[in-house]
Amino acid sequence: MKLQDLLKFENIVIQCHDNPDADALASGFGLYTYFKAAGKDVRFIYRGRNKIQKSNLMIMLKELKIPVEYVPDYDEEPELLITVDCQYGQRNVTTSKAQNIAIIDHHQKTVDLPELSEVRSNIGSASTVVWDMICAEGENAKELISTNKKLSTALYYGLYTDTNKLSEVSHPLDRDMMDELIVNKSLIVRMSNSNISLKELKITGKAILGYEFFDDNRYMIIQAEPCDPNILGVMSDFSLETAGVDVCIAYYESPEEIKFSVRSCSKEVHANDLAAFLAEGIGGGGGHIYKAGGSIRPEKIEGKSADEILKERLRLYYDSYDVIYALKTTLDTAEMGRYKKLPQDRGCVKLTDVFPKKTLVSIRTLEGDVDITVEPDLYIMIGIEGEIYPIKEEKLLKSYTLKESPYTETLEYPPKIKSLTTGKKKSIMEFAKTVSTTDTSCIYAKTLKRGAKVFTAWDNEKYYLGNPGDYIACREDDPHDIYIIRGSLFNRLYSEV
Repeated sequence: MKLQDLLKFENIVIQCHDNPDADALASGFGLYTYFKAAGKDVRFIYRGRNKIQKSNLMIMLKELKIPVEYVPDYDEEPELLITVDCQYGQRNVTTSKAQNIAIIDHHQKTVDLPELSEVRSNIGSASTVVWDMICAEGENAKELISTNKKLSTALYYGLYTDTNKLSEVSHPLDRDMMDELIVNKSLIVRMSNSNISLKELKITGKAILGYEFFDDNRYMIIQAEPCDPNILGVMSDFSLETAGVDVCIAYYESPEEIKFSVRSCSKEVHANDLAAFLAEGIGGGGGHIYKAGGSIRPEKIEGKSADEILKERLRLYYDSYDVIYALKTTLDTAEMGRYKKLPQDRGCVKLTDVFPKKTLVSIRTLEGDVDITVEPDLYIMIGIEGEIYPIKEEKLLKSYTLKESPYTETLEYPPKIKSLTTGKKKSIMEFAKTVSTTDTSCIYAKTLKRGAKVFTAWDNEKYYLGNPGDYIACREDDPHDIYIIRGSLFNRLYSEV
């Protein structure tokens, strides 16, 4: 769905979830600003039993002049109702009548969505979704944000609070918004320093004192009363400093959602992978290697408590993966098939075509930011799903034939490259050329029956995750070159010899 699809309606009400947080207020404010500028009759409301009282949100409403109305008894029937940061029909939003319904959200889908909906469950905040949708409407729409520091600050704070002070940001669109917005940093600090009430300080202490520690895998679980989600990060950050604790999960359970925070100081446990595992199929989770978080929908776990689900899934997580250090390991190739790489067009970019040599650049991808220095013989390869990696010209020419034709694959997130000297950004795809595979070397591979975390021969600090159905492989000419190939990609890349 695009915002322009909603411009046919004149009377529009934007409703965020009951007891709104900063992200709900910011994303609703963004939509209100867009439709107001388009000349629509628009209101921004919230309902439920509780009026906003938290100090940081009161500061936010006052200083950023967010025109939200508390109308618990709202009984009108607008031409269009947009629920933002929630989904019409969920428990956390009081149902309002309307002639037409639209949904804009970033949480896991839990209801039947109307035709007019935009739900992106892999994005860190509804503020990011709204920001991206406004920017997609063209330069005039972008100016609504770039010329409005109050709105920019609100959107930034929405992401800031929904990702535990940005520590759980994982999607490149979230990082793009962080880079683009011009915000009132002193106000962000002021709101952040007003985030915890004395009641929540007591909740924090009580929760930490009631910890459970599991010595076999050195992880801690902390159950808290419902509170601001950022406080879960405070609990888990503090607890992870305890000697002998490698992983900490702090969570609370409310009728509307189960919110959790994950911290890890073990290189064998990436916090973002664990968060995704805990929420798979029942919510959403993600973040960074060391800090992550997520939420679980109560309606997805009927009959079980959050405590039961989290403990059950934690036990399963630790029992589900083998850890493989490629430098110390060779695979039994007698149990593996022998395969050769299929002819395959890929994309590549010569970095000196984009920025001058010796420029320090950052390349933004779905997997994260890659910082490298431009060299005359350095290229960037673009995989079939948009993954990127640097490669020297000599190695490139051994395996691929360069063509002059542009590489025009449609990717979920086209990689972007930025000069860290000037800040100038360019799209990698504008410079991408097609290359064809000429590599005739073979690999041994087999389907994984259980998960594996592979520390490759060239990276002993970060593992590559393989799940059942993926493939583990090694090169025929280098048995220590062990790596993971996604199951969905394998037959497109290799054929059996």
